[in-house]
Amino acid sequence: MFLIVYLDAMFAYLELILYKTYADLKAETERTYLGFLWWIFEPILFMGVFYFVFGVLQKQPVPNFVPFLLVGLITWEWFKACVSHGSSVIYGQYPLMQHVHLPKILFPIILILTDSFKFAFVFSLLLIYLWSTNYPVNMAYWSLPVVLLVELLFTMAITFWVAAIVPFVPDLRFVIENFLTAVFMISGVFFSAEQMTDGVQFYFYLNPMANLIEDYRNILLHGKFPDWSSLMIITAVSLIGILTALRVIRRFEYVYPKITP
Repeated sequence: MFLIVYLDAMFAYLELILYKTYADLKAETERTYLGFLWWIFEPILFMGVFYFVFGVLQKQPVPNFVPFLLVGLITWEWFKACVSHGSSVIYGQYPLMQHVHLPKILFPIILILTDSFKFAFVFSLLLIYLWSTNYPVNMAYWSLPVVLLVELLFTMAITFWVAAIVPFVPDLRFVIENFLTAVFMISGVFFSAEQMTDGVQFYFYLNPMANLIEDYRNILLHGKFPDWSSLMIITAVSLIGILTALRVIRRFEYVYPKITP
């Protein structure tokens, strides 16, 4: 019943959500000379740094390291961008909340849509690159939307929780940034789980993003289907996280505007 009421409210604001997403994307492209090209250059610059460090200097024993690195980096950046931006998405709307009442869940939803659109654009370019470099479409591709959906649900769960809590403890924003950096280093973005011992692999796979990144690589680079059991577990945890975060945000709906930043 709670979820149905929330969904009805979201449909009532659907036009506002779509317009605000469009406006945010347009504003972002107009803030720089290169505009939307920064959506492409940013992952390329990151890839260049990590390729030089891990591919050239340390010579990671991973074949075809560039596509390997790109798949991990681009799919990680989607999650990281949403969670990082989500840490300020309600807290940063204090002036607006003083003048108009809007369901506070709208703010992280618009944020996720904005970052997801940018991810979709870059991910499409990644697919074109892979198809042109001897990684053609394969039978496992039909499972790709499932992996994308699972990552979206997991991203929503973490982003909603971060958005809900940070207004009460603003300094958590800095903790979250450092935590994301730590998780990035252990998510297999620039190394393979095969390089680890069996004992270490067990702890490695406790990280949902490590599982998702490996699933993307299995589909896009190796033509293998994802690990369905891990996807089901991540989905269940994500749905629980989303529902509980929605309850928290709704519980403090009228408290957030009273919190002075």
